[in-house]
Amino acid sequence: MSGVGAPTSVTAVYVHAPFCARRCVYCAFAVKVRAGGGADEWARAIGQELAYIRDEGVVTLSDELASLYVGGGTPSLLGPGAMAALRDVVGADRLRAPALEWTAEANPESFDRTVAEAWRAAGVNRVSLGVQTFHEPTLRWMGRLHGPHGGVDAVRTARAAGIENLSVDLIFGLPGHLGRSWTDDLDRAVDLGAPHVSLYGLSVESGTALGRAVAEGREPEVDEDRYADEFLCAAERLTAAGYEHYEVSNFALPGQRARHNSVYWTGAPYLGLGNGAHSYADPLRRWNVRDWDEYAGSVREGRGAEAEREWIEGETLELERIWLGLRTREGLDPPPAGTHRAHLVDKWMADGLAFVEQGRLRLTPAGWLLLDRLAVDYAG
Repeated sequence: MSGVGAPTSVTAVYVHAPFCARRCVYCAFAVKVRAGGGADEWARAIGQELAYIRDEGVVTLSDELASLYVGGGTPSLLGPGAMAALRDVVGADRLRAPALEWTAEANPESFDRTVAEAWRAAGVNRVSLGVQTFHEPTLRWMGRLHGPHGGVDAVRTARAAGIENLSVDLIFGLPGHLGRSWTDDLDRAVDLGAPHVSLYGLSVESGTALGRAVAEGREPEVDEDRYADEFLCAAERLTAAGYEHYEVSNFALPGQRARHNSVYWTGAPYLGLGNGAHSYADPLRRWNVRDWDEYAGSVREGRGAEAEREWIEGETLELERIWLGLRTREGLDPPPAGTHRAHLVDKWMADGLAFVEQGRLRLTPAGWLLLDRLAVDYAG
């Protein structure tokens, strides 16, 4: 993406689908609230951005993609024809590799049989379901539109359409006054037999409905002890059920790791399309404007959609390498004996935050709770 030399070929593509029927109480993502539809408008804008990128000549799509991830927002709100339209924009030939992982996110209330079957026919072979919880009062508090059985129904719908590779999202660290049982949510996810579970800790962002409620004293700040306890509880229960805790927030049954996300953690190049999407090719990261209308207007006029860029070099690159390495089960090479880093690791291990196994330095779940601080200390 530097604009010098041959174009960077990417095999991993993220496409943002920004539309949501309602904005959740905690949501700070680049979304636009609308009732539904808009697949043609969305696909056309993605195609216009992709055409600009091709003309720019610094990035090119590989003849065969390894992963395509459609996130949101709520991609399922676009309806059954959206993934076929995206296939036509990206190029069907690029999506024919037998090992391609094509993931699309879906919310239970908009993921029906028609959508599931059309997505599968288009080539989608993995679905990430925004379940969040099975507790109805908590769903209402969040602003979610599906009921307590929505997650179960969505899993059954995907499987009936022939999509077995599923991920279930759950959120932890919620206020205690909601009465949600975190262990019940974990157990229900395990009972569903979903091959993959992703966890998201509640955060309070300014500008969100939750952020305003906290600022006005109508909701409590996130309870850090509860947050930590629920994260560690999830690590224990899911690993006991046979899931591998392979990254801070992700658990997978054997052979079911999310391959697209691994691209981000290894520093490989990737292309992001859509409002708010990020792209990276060493050493440049850049990201698009967040507002959908601004994005759509810009690509329609042939101006591209980039908002900002940054060069990842020097100390920043080293810190990012450490942070990305420590956030996965792959870890880092242990530091040489007698160095400052070696003494630091000895302390981590004594405190139960890290361990060395098979020649790799890895964090424990307790260490992952402190990832940001540990990475900075290690880099320093």
